[in-house]
Amino acid sequence: MNANTFRHRARLWCAIAMALLSCLPVLVAHYPQMSDYPAHLARYHVMLEGGRNPDLARYYGFTWAWTGNLGVDMLIRPFAAVFGLEAGGRIIVALIAVLTGLGIVLVDVVLRGRVTIASFLAFTMIWGPMFLTGLINFALGQAVMLWAFAAWVLLEGWRWRWAVFLPVGLLVWLCHLSAWGALGVMVLGYEVHCRNGGWRHMGPALVACWPLALPLIPLLFGHWLLGAGTSGDFSYGPTVWAFKRWIWLAAMRDTAYQLDRRSLDLVWLVLGLAAVTRRIDGRLGWGAGLLLVIAVIMPRHISGGDFADYRMLTAGLLVGCLAVEWNPEGGRDAPRWLMALTPMLYLARLAVTTLSWQADSAETGRLLTALDHLPRGCRVASAVVVPAMDWQLDHFEHIGAYAAVRRDCLTNANFAVPHIHMLHLNQPFAVDPSQRLILTDAQKVDMAHFAPARNADYLWYVGNRDPDTMPAGAVVVWREGHALLARLAKPAPVPANAAPLLANSAKRG
Repeated sequence: MNANTFRHRARLWCAIAMALLSCLPVLVAHYPQMSDYPAHLARYHVMLEGGRNPDLARYYGFTWAWTGNLGVDMLIRPFAAVFGLEAGGRIIVALIAVLTGLGIVLVDVVLRGRVTIASFLAFTMIWGPMFLTGLINFALGQAVMLWAFAAWVLLEGWRWRWAVFLPVGLLVWLCHLSAWGALGVMVLGYEVHCRNGGWRHMGPALVACWPLALPLIPLLFGHWLLGAGTSGDFSYGPTVWAFKRWIWLAAMRDTAYQLDRRSLDLVWLVLGLAAVTRRIDGRLGWGAGLLLVIAVIMPRHISGGDFADYRMLTAGLLVGCLAVEWNPEGGRDAPRWLMALTPMLYLARLAVTTLSWQADSAETGRLLTALDHLPRGCRVASAVVVPAMDWQLDHFEHIGAYAAVRRDCLTNANFAVPHIHMLHLNQPFAVDPSQRLILTDAQKVDMAHFAPARNADYLWYVGNRDPDTMPAGAVVVWREGHALLARLAKPAPVPANAAPLLANSAKRG
């Protein structure tokens, strides 16, 4: 074995080890610290019970629909059957991180025959803001997208590749619509480059992507053929360009503002230098560029899901990192010192995420002791103070959904918007994001007029300070620091034809 072969193998095993290490936050945190995660668990709980639980059946309905947002919803049934719901969900989150890391390595090796500096740079995007927010169907779809793209390259020239990618494209779409769209853009960019680049080749490249087009059938005709699908609505939301500017600044948002912003600055600097010095692999560079352009022009909301443009931005950055090629002509790799230094950014960010998850998971465990004081099947109004202008992603926004997971309660922290989510309510009650109170330090925490508490039996408050007011007749039955659980006076009856309270806000999917 010559020296080059030894280095390439050593680098490959190092990259695989780092990909496996990406699940470290989940290993140290008993409760995955993703903002939306508890609400997803609540949906899975209702889905898996299938109407057999009388308390859940009284409060919730579930209508299965074949849509482009089912990744973990499909996986959780076998995992929950073997490991239980909460452990199964935790294992899936860990696997998503590992599959993303291994997918990055696979794409690098398939394109270049070895692990390059691109893999270590792209690792920094594994724990991106979409995954950290808890958009786990998209995160799973993105991981599968990388494996699918590698397979597209590997099977080039094989006459039956189209037969393989008809179901593969459908699988990525079932995981998440945005991941399928990103895969299509990656394949399109690859095909454009393989035809010597240039916009004049866009037509033939589009035709070459036809095996990925099978999801267009349920997208266009799903309501007629399957009686399924979600709302086709889309919107840019208010203050379009202010939001666009924010997502570009927050493309690596996690816990530490300075680390996140400087990390993003460094990634943009590397991509810019690579573009100027022609060290961008066109097989990925076209796709990365198209994804970033799409992130600018596409709406924020598609089919009711939030952050559609944000997802394309983070996917574009990941693909852009993978496109960096030290020596486009092949041969010599990046200097050894640079190859050794590049993983440091990934490891530093992973360490910060892991420590943050460990601390907040312990806090989640303390907060969940409130559930011991809840009667099974009661109605719980969750209220979580989210400091305005705080950079750190709030890990407790949907903690109230654990009341549904563990005590079969009706809560207002669930995703249950009609025509968008498969979970729906059988009686009037508030839904996400009514539990979220975005307040400055100068604003009072007014629980006396907290609308979701009017139809609830209990108020579960979580915040960084005590509430200034409480509902009339509320009796505190549990307290942990500033958090509290209060039994409420019997609410006034609600008319039977009243509609559920739906706040006008971002609806994540």
